[in-house]
Amino acid sequence: MTDTDLSGRRVLAIVTNYGVEQDELVVPVRHLRDAGATVDVAAVTADAVRTLVGDKDPGETVRPSMALSDADPAGYDLLLVPGGTLNADTLRLQSDALDILRSFTSSGRPVAAICHGPWLLVEAGSLTGKTLTSYASLQTDIRNAGGTWVDEPVVADDADGWRLITSRDPGDLEDFLREIDTVLSARTG
Repeated sequence: MTDTDLSGRRVLAIVTNYGVEQDELVVPVRHLRDAGATVDVAAVTADAVRTLVGDKDPGETVRPSMALSDADPAGYDLLLVPGGTLNADTLRLQSDALDILRSFTSSGRPVAAICHGPWLLVEAGSLTGKTLTSYASLQTDIRNAGGTWVDEPVVADDADGWRLITSRDPGDLEDFLREIDTVLSARTG
């Protein structure tokens, strides 16, 4: 349970329908809802989302709020991009996901991505001048996309007029969620 009151805050999580790392979706969604935030999960289709544990073992099934194509990013305070190798690799090929991400970055709203989630930002060309972390295997992709990769539990970067919060893996969720709480608590409006 969190002591942070996020009532009135809205978060959009974007995923594919198969392969999202269970704890990188389920733990933040529950945490944010427990703190009073409204959290919607948008998936490629409105069908159930099958999560995985460790990229291989079946995890919880999550019912999305909507399909990516039906999501209106303008109504949200923060974008959450969970990882999972299969999820992230497929998500970065979805034009709707890229459009949602670009809506957040161009309007100065924060994006929180964990593990393989930053692959979406690589694909969108959104990392020039940013310092971030991720699952270690993404570091070359991040550098090639103009970002600076560091091996830290959580990194928050405000370069280019928007906040990017990143973490390496599910072991960093406590730090990741603390940083998300901080940015959502500070947002006005």
